[in-house]
Amino acid sequence: MNWIALIVAGIFEIGWPLGLKMAQQPESNKLGWIVVAVISMSISGGLLFYAQKAIPIGTAYAVWTGLGAVGTLLVGIVFFGDSASIFRLLSATLIVAGIIGLKIF
Repeated sequence: MNWIALIVAGIFEIGWPLGLKMAQQPESNKLGWIVVAVISMSISGGLLFYAQKAIPIGTAYAVWTGLGAVGTLLVGIVFFGDSASIFRLLSATLIVAGIIGLKIF
Protein backbone atom coordinates (compact mmCIF):
# COMPACT_ATOMS: atom_id res chain seq x y z
CA MET A 1 0.00 0.00 0.00
CA ASN A 2 2.89 2.37 0.76
CA TRP A 3 4.32 1.95 -2.73
CA ILE A 4 0.93 2.66 -4.28
CA ALA A 5 0.68 5.81 -2.17
CA LEU A 6 4.16 6.82 -3.31
CA ILE A 7 3.33 6.31 -6.98
CA VAL A 8 0.12 8.32 -6.63
CA ALA A 9 2.12 11.01 -4.81
CA GLY A 10 4.49 11.11 -7.79
CA ILE A 11 1.56 11.53 -10.15
CA PHE A 12 0.20 14.43 -8.09
CA GLU A 13 3.71 15.87 -8.13
CA ILE A 14 3.07 16.51 -11.84
CA GLY A 15 -0.06 18.52 -10.99
CA TRP A 16 1.55 21.49 -9.35
CA PRO A 17 3.99 22.53 -12.11
CA LEU A 18 1.19 21.91 -14.61
CA GLY A 19 -1.15 24.14 -12.59
CA LEU A 20 1.46 26.88 -12.41
CA LYS A 21 2.15 26.61 -16.16
CA MET A 22 -1.56 26.79 -16.95
CA ALA A 23 -1.93 29.85 -14.69
CA GLN A 24 0.57 31.63 -16.94
CA GLN A 25 -1.46 31.04 -20.10
CA PRO A 26 -3.43 33.93 -21.55
CA GLU A 27 -7.17 33.66 -21.00
CA SER A 28 -6.73 31.05 -18.26
CA ASN A 29 -8.48 31.01 -14.92
CA LYS A 30 -5.29 31.93 -13.09
CA LEU A 31 -6.67 31.57 -9.57
CA GLY A 32 -8.30 28.25 -10.42
CA TRP A 33 -5.04 26.82 -11.75
CA ILE A 34 -3.12 28.08 -8.74
CA VAL A 35 -5.66 26.30 -6.52
CA VAL A 36 -5.10 23.13 -8.57
CA ALA A 37 -1.34 23.53 -8.00
CA VAL A 38 -1.73 23.99 -4.24
CA ILE A 39 -4.12 21.05 -3.92
CA SER A 40 -1.76 18.86 -5.95
CA MET A 41 1.16 19.88 -3.72
CA SER A 42 -0.85 19.07 -0.61
CA ILE A 43 -2.00 15.66 -1.79
CA SER A 44 1.45 14.81 -3.09
CA GLY A 45 3.13 15.81 0.15
CA GLY A 46 0.55 14.02 2.28
CA LEU A 47 0.96 10.78 0.35
CA LEU A 48 4.75 11.08 0.55
CA PHE A 49 4.41 11.51 4.32
CA TYR A 50 2.32 8.33 4.47
CA ALA A 51 4.66 6.33 2.22
CA GLN A 52 7.75 7.24 4.25
CA LYS A 53 6.36 5.34 7.22
CA ALA A 54 7.45 2.11 5.52
CA ILE A 55 9.80 3.18 2.71
CA PRO A 56 13.25 4.59 3.49
CA ILE A 57 13.34 8.38 3.13
CA GLY A 58 16.05 8.44 0.45
CA THR A 59 14.25 5.90 -1.69
CA ALA A 60 10.84 7.53 -1.21
CA TYR A 61 12.10 11.01 -2.04
CA ALA A 62 14.04 9.87 -5.11
CA VAL A 63 11.06 7.94 -6.47
CA TRP A 64 8.68 10.83 -5.72
CA THR A 65 10.80 13.47 -7.41
CA GLY A 66 11.77 11.16 -10.26
CA LEU A 67 8.17 10.37 -11.13
CA GLY A 68 7.30 14.04 -10.92
CA ALA A 69 10.25 15.06 -13.09
CA VAL A 70 9.71 12.47 -15.81
CA GLY A 71 5.95 12.94 -15.76
CA THR A 72 6.28 16.71 -16.05
CA LEU A 73 8.79 16.29 -18.87
CA LEU A 74 6.31 14.10 -20.76
CA VAL A 75 3.44 16.54 -20.15
CA GLY A 76 5.64 19.33 -21.51
CA ILE A 77 6.47 17.34 -24.63
CA VAL A 78 2.91 16.18 -25.34
CA PHE A 79 0.92 19.30 -24.44
CA PHE A 80 3.32 22.25 -24.67
CA GLY A 81 5.59 21.31 -27.55
CA ASP A 82 8.74 21.02 -25.44
CA SER A 83 11.74 19.45 -27.11
CA ALA A 84 11.72 15.68 -27.40
CA SER A 85 15.37 15.36 -28.37
CA ILE A 86 17.05 12.02 -28.02
CA PHE A 87 19.24 13.35 -25.21
CA ARG A 88 16.24 14.53 -23.17
CA LEU A 89 14.47 11.20 -23.66
CA LEU A 90 17.64 9.27 -22.81
CA SER A 91 18.07 11.34 -19.66
CA ALA A 92 14.46 10.61 -18.65
CA THR A 93 15.09 6.92 -19.29
CA LEU A 94 18.06 7.05 -16.92
CA ILE A 95 15.85 8.60 -14.23
CA VAL A 96 13.31 5.78 -14.67
CA ALA A 97 16.14 3.21 -14.53
CA GLY A 98 17.28 4.76 -11.26
CA ILE A 99 13.78 4.58 -9.82
CA ILE A 100 13.48 0.93 -10.79
CA GLY A 101 16.90 0.25 -9.25
CA LEU A 102 15.83 1.85 -5.98
CA LYS A 103 12.72 -0.31 -5.89
CA ILE A 104 14.56 -3.53 -6.68
CA PHE A 105 17.60 -3.04 -4.47
